[in-house]
Amino acid sequence: MESHLEINGRRIETEWHGPAPERAPTLVLLHEGLGCVAMWRDFPKALSERTGYGVLVYSRPGYGASDPAPRPRALPYMNVEAYEVLPAVLDQAGIRKAILVGHSDGASIATIYAGGRQDFRIRGLVLMAPHFFVEDLSIRSIEAAKEAYESGDLAERLSRYHGDVNAAFHTWNAAWLDPGSRGWRIEDDLAHVRVPILVIQGVDDQYGTLAQVALAQDATYCPVDTLVLQNCRHSPHLDQRDATLQGIAEFAYRVLTIHEGLAPAA
Repeated sequence: MESHLEINGRRIETEWHGPAPERAPTLVLLHEGLGCVAMWRDFPKALSERTGYGVLVYSRPGYGASDPAPRPRALPYMNVEAYEVLPAVLDQAGIRKAILVGHSDGASIATIYAGGRQDFRIRGLVLMAPHFFVEDLSIRSIEAAKEAYESGDLAERLSRYHGDVNAAFHTWNAAWLDPGSRGWRIEDDLAHVRVPILVIQGVDDQYGTLAQVALAQDATYCPVDTLVLQNCRHSPHLDQRDATLQGIAEFAYRVLTIHEGLAPAA
């Protein structure tokens, strides 16, 4: 079901699959840096069908069909997304019990929120291709994306998904390539997470390495499961769809059903 929310005077594009929050827990999907609702493709629907839980997807301000975001922005914009936009989405959508499923920048936002706020609605995190610190590999790939946008067909491909594709791309790209962002780390936020975590990482990820997984294992005091996927780049839900669906479903079942006795909706 397609819809929208109003957050701080801005229209936020949303999409809902499966049972409502009063009937079952919810998996809340947070998209990557250049993502939006549509770019998840059929994964949210498949995830709801696989788990029996509700799935809420939304496009952050400036992406998809959501209203524009303030510009310019540096990487700390993820704190704004974590502490202002995300909880407002959870409130307005009536979320009661949830697992945050973040991809790339969305995984960082989920980590910041869970580490910085004690929100008892959040029972676990699934972090796909997460960024906890800036790697040289990440910067090289983001520079390559800029070249592809300016000289290749990336702008045309992204224009299918974003109302203002130039703003969407340059907001993301400039934030990561800002020299002041090279020292960005969210290790402290990660260390303060107190719910179970599943980290999903592709071996061939062009934006991050297994060092991100190692930090999650070393810095946290909560249970951390890992799913490292071969023949997988930056989008596990697209590159290794079945394995990713299965990994999330098993993790959600353990966290929400076994630990808390919350059965999926019939």
